[in-house]
Amino acid sequence: MNEELSGRLRTAAEAHQPDRARILARVERGMSAAPDRHGESSGARPWPRVALASLAAAGILAGGGFAVASIVQSPPARPDVPAAPAAPSAPSAPWTPHATPPAPTTGGPTVPDRSSSTSAGPEASGSTGPARPGSAHVQDGPLWSAGSLDAGSNTYWAQSNITLRTAQPLTALTVELRITQTAGVQSTGNWRTLPADDFTVTVQQEGGVVVYRWILKPGRTVPAGQHVFAGQYNHAAGERETGRDGYRVDATGPRGALSVWGGFTPAR
Repeated sequence: MNEELSGRLRTAAEAHQPDRARILARVERGMSAAPDRHGESSGARPWPRVALASLAAAGILAGGGFAVASIVQSPPARPDVPAAPAAPSAPSAPWTPHATPPAPTTGGPTVPDRSSSTSAGPEASGSTGPARPGSAHVQDGPLWSAGSLDAGSNTYWAQSNITLRTAQPLTALTVELRITQTAGVQSTGNWRTLPADDFTVTVQQEGGVVVYRWILKPGRTVPAGQHVFAGQYNHAAGERETGRDGYRVDATGPRGALSVWGGFTPAR
């Protein structure tokens, strides 16, 4: 039922005015036509019959009004709309084994470039301990080093020099000179170009090696520039082999720990 028909019924229901007298007359005529079971005269209608007719007429009127009202007020039925079918789910992809991922690489801080004239020694920068004979790491940032046999060395006596150059002041410094104790090697002295009061100096034998060690005292500073540390010793007659001698320097500057090491070149 569309909206137009509903509107028409609503208008007709509101304008309808039932004729009670006409309806009652119809009811009475219908009832008078029925056979008289008790032999009553047609002119004498007892009051129960009249009351019954009135109730029937009222019921017809009420029923008609309710029917029209229900037609007008009932909303039109909606046609059944089929629900939209659910979208089919995509078929799941077949499982395939994954290849073993490559091992992750571990990132780390960038190591500053520390140039060296030869291969690096076994110790890390900033650590203490002797370098292997034949290994060398002569420069570490602002710190540079060189080992040489002094030109004043002779057949019975020699001096090994460690030359340091630093572009920045040093707040800590340990210089170690190691002379292999071949036949006749005995320490005869040592010196350095820096003030003697700034260092603690020791000379001792350690496993067949004479070790000279200069340690900067706390609170002292090594200025930027070139400095020399030297160890002197006697040895057996003849030219002495220096291939097993070595040095190591550990320092602290503005950029942190620094280390260099190496051997000795023959005197010229």
